[in-house]
Amino acid sequence: MSQIHPTALISPSAQIDETAIIGPYCIVGDEVSIGAHTVLHRHVVVTKLTRIGQHNEFYQFSSIGEDPQDLKYAGERTWLEIGDHNTIREACSLHRGTAQDGELTKIGSHNLLMVNTHVAHDCVIGDHNVLANNVGVAGHVTIGDHTIIGGNSGIHQFCTVDDYSLIGGASLILKDVAAFTMVSGNPAKAHGLNIEGMRRKGWSKETINVLRQAYRTIFRSGLTTAQALEVLHNELLAKEPKIQLLIDSLQNSSRGVVR
Repeated sequence: MSQIHPTALISPSAQIDETAIIGPYCIVGDEVSIGAHTVLHRHVVVTKLTRIGQHNEFYQFSSIGEDPQDLKYAGERTWLEIGDHNTIREACSLHRGTAQDGELTKIGSHNLLMVNTHVAHDCVIGDHNVLANNVGVAGHVTIGDHTIIGGNSGIHQFCTVDDYSLIGGASLILKDVAAFTMVSGNPAKAHGLNIEGMRRKGWSKETINVLRQAYRTIFRSGLTTAQALEVLHNELLAKEPKIQLLIDSLQNSSRGVVR
């Protein structure tokens, strides 16, 4: 049987794996599923219509799967989906999607959401990300993989934060953040590449140097976006396949990238 504290309130329609742990004064609502070895420590609320995977850890006063803060929301059946091996610290709030988008807010695996992080409706967050204390992620935001978002930062709705990027603390993100870049400020500006993150992942000097060349081509050469893309395609992509992530950042951006 699941380890459920006697003070916890569990909906009859909730599905809880027998290895999950539900701590004191937690509330698990209608049509919630909780996977193997996931822990709700204490005073955690999972409102409804939420699918949670395995080996996740939720700390006190986190609010999971609540109605979206959207004036268009009219009680539709929308969902929150959380993957595996995530750590959700105190007072985080993760809201379900809206019918006007994909009816889904989705969080991947191996993410750390620090104290008081807010993830709004219809966001899609990938894997291996760190969102520091008090980060606010507005609706319809997409965050890739292996990003770091500094504390007290805010991300405007519909923005994209691409893979391996780093956002400095107390930054305001009004445009898309290109892969590998390091941005900060209010409003944010680009300040180079996330070199330290690359070194920690063991990337070679050759890879980092090619990415530096790509960064200078995009952000410091004075070329138009179309001209920079041509250089990346014709001169750099063959040297380093990771350049494709930068190309995708530029080609897929509808808001323009932080420069």
